[in-house]
Amino acid sequence: MAIERNIARCRVILSAAALVTAFVDPTRPMLLRWSGGPFTLDPRALAVLLAYVAYALAIAVTLRGGVAPATRVGALSAWVDVVFAAAIALVTEGANSPGFPCFAFAILAAGFRTGFRATAGVTAASIGLYLALILVSRPEGLGFYVMRPAYLAITAWLAGDLAEQRRHLEAHVRDLETARERERIARSLHDGCVQSLAAVNLRVETCRELLRRGRSNDALVELTELQTGINREHDDLRAYIHSLVDRDATPDRTPTGAARFTVRARFDGSLRLVEHALQIVLEAARNVGRHAHAGSAAVVVEAQGERIVITVDDDGVGFPAGAGPPWSIASRAAELGGVVRVGGRSGRGAHLEIELAEA
Repeated sequence: MAIERNIARCRVILSAAALVTAFVDPTRPMLLRWSGGPFTLDPRALAVLLAYVAYALAIAVTLRGGVAPATRVGALSAWVDVVFAAAIALVTEGANSPGFPCFAFAILAAGFRTGFRATAGVTAASIGLYLALILVSRPEGLGFYVMRPAYLAITAWLAGDLAEQRRHLEAHVRDLETARERERIARSLHDGCVQSLAAVNLRVETCRELLRRGRSNDALVELTELQTGINREHDDLRAYIHSLVDRDATPDRTPTGAARFTVRARFDGSLRLVEHALQIVLEAARNVGRHAHAGSAAVVVEAQGERIVITVDDDGVGFPAGAGPPWSIASRAAELGGVVRVGGRSGRGAHLEIELAEA
């Protein structure tokens, strides 16, 4: 987005400069033969240059307002830039023509936003159009104009190479950030969860020894303390997991409920789709048991066309007003291009609907 906005600003400046340049020094056009002097401009040339200014302003406004995705705007403008460069060269060609800088701008913009392959495509189109104009019109000083495509090719090579290096550097930086984040998570889990599990193992061994000796009351006390400790560690781990996705964690010490579940499932799909669907069902059932205070719940998984629809209904307390979908379920659905809808049924209870698409 930032790159496209910078390119759009430069395009606006270039279009204004092209209009001023052609107005101050209207050099002989390449194919359209007319004569002019300083501060005069043929209406056809004026129309092309004003259209270029309007196009540049429209792209800038579109990106600023977020009307269309930046990637789509960039892909389209890459070729429109080439067309405008050719049109400007057609009506203003000469030693001071802004057409050549417009070709160079189209190539540099392609290099900044993409890699070498896309830059090569824009360059080939630019050089082809420019050579066609030169060969058809055969202007005076032909050698001067023939060298310009060589300059464009050199510019494209440098821009494409810099774009590839930037992409490799960005990928390397992302890899380093990922490795650092994984190390931080591993260290936190080792110092927290692993140590806690080791302590749990020791206390379980203590309980076994107490039971072996017939000291059931002492073992019960030990198990009660162990359960309290596990609940505390569960809350800490849950808060840590939520912190990884920048979400607020609400401590949950509610014991698992006694809801009775009715489950009906009939669908097919890839392993990835099946895994996500089953994990969503499991997480939804756990949420009902922990939070809904429900007596019963129904889970239905079925295929509807090319999508899998999961519905979960319960007779519990329902979702709070304005509540969003559970983050773990929403993240799994988003990974498959699906959606999650949260609502309440008429009367008591909650309704959760998840649509999954085949990846």
